[in-house]
Amino acid sequence: MSQDTPIITVVDDDDSVRRALSRLLTASGYTVRTFASARELLADPPADPTIPGCLLLDVRMPELDGLALQSILKGAGTGTAVVFMTGHGDVQTGVKAMKSGAVDFLLKPFSDEELLDAVSRALSVDAETRAERRDLDELTRRAAKLTPREREVCALVVTGRLNKQIAAALGTSEKTIKVHRARVMAKMRATSLADLVRMMEYLDRVRAGAGPGGATPAPPGGFSGDLRATV
Repeated sequence: MSQDTPIITVVDDDDSVRRALSRLLTASGYTVRTFASARELLADPPADPTIPGCLLLDVRMPELDGLALQSILKGAGTGTAVVFMTGHGDVQTGVKAMKSGAVDFLLKPFSDEELLDAVSRALSVDAETRAERRDLDELTRRAAKLTPREREVCALVVTGRLNKQIAAALGTSEKTIKVHRARVMAKMRATSLADLVRMMEYLDRVRAGAGPGGATPAPPGGFSGDLRATV
C-alpha cells in the first residue's frame, strides 16, 4: 500500500452498496475498507493515521447509526473527514450532520460523480487538518523546550511589556530578561514579536479547547505556511 494512496473507509449495512462503492473507489485509485456496521468498524484496528483518508458513513444503521459513530470517533480524537450517505434524508438530519463537522451529506441514489466529488472535498479537508496538526505538534515541541523562567518571560513578552517592566515584575535585571527573551525567540523560532504572539495565542486557544467540538482551531491567516517553512 502506497503512503500516498488515500484510504476510503465505507460503513454501510447494505452489502450491495458496499460492493458498488468499493468497485468505484478502487477503480478511481483509492484503497478501500468496508464495514457492515459501526460496531464492526470500532472493533477493527484503525487505519494507519499517517495515510490520508476519509469516512463514508450511512446514516441509518442497526444498533449504532452514522451520527452516533461520528460522535464516538470525534470523542476519541479521530479527525478523519466524514461524508454521510442516506436513503432517508431529511433537513433536520442533514443540518445536524453538517453542524457535527461532516463534509457532505449525500442522498441515495447518488451518481458516481457526486460521490467522487464528495470524496475529493473530504480528502482536501483531511489534508488541511493534517497540516494544522503538524503545525500544532511542531509548536508544542518548541514550547516544551522553554525553561520555567523562559515561559514566565514569554508570557509577559507577548502582552507587550518592555524588558524593564518584565524585570521589575519578576524581580531580576533587565539584562537577564534580554537573555531569556533571546532564548525564547530562538527556541520558538520566532522571527519577530508579532510572530511569537501569533504562536502563543494559537497554543493558548488549542489548550483551551477552542473550535467546534473541541477541535483544533485553524492557525491565524498566513501562520500555517510560515510555520512549515521554518520546520
